[in-house]
Amino acid sequence: MDPSTWIAIASIATAGLTIAIGSIGPALGEGRAAAQALAALAQQPDAAPTITRTLFVSLAMIESTAIYCFVVAMILIFANPFTEAAAQAAGG
Repeated sequence: MDPSTWIAIASIATAGLTIAIGSIGPALGEGRAAAQALAALAQQPDAAPTITRTLFVSLAMIESTAIYCFVVAMILIFANPFTEAAAQAAGG
């Protein structure tokens, strides 16, 4: 097989691992944040607007980690910078 085929195989495998591993942390973090927010709401119902607003900002920040992993995976699949380097190294 030529180098570009190996790079394509490695890119697809790496993109899959990036999405798989990169989504575990945010999923666990969002679950924990929601559980803690519900516990705080149960203890202090009067602070619901503040807790809810803080929860939504926190969830957005946690979710950005999964979005970054998705962006890296898309770059590896569709705009891989190593493909051209392999073509130049192969003399093509």
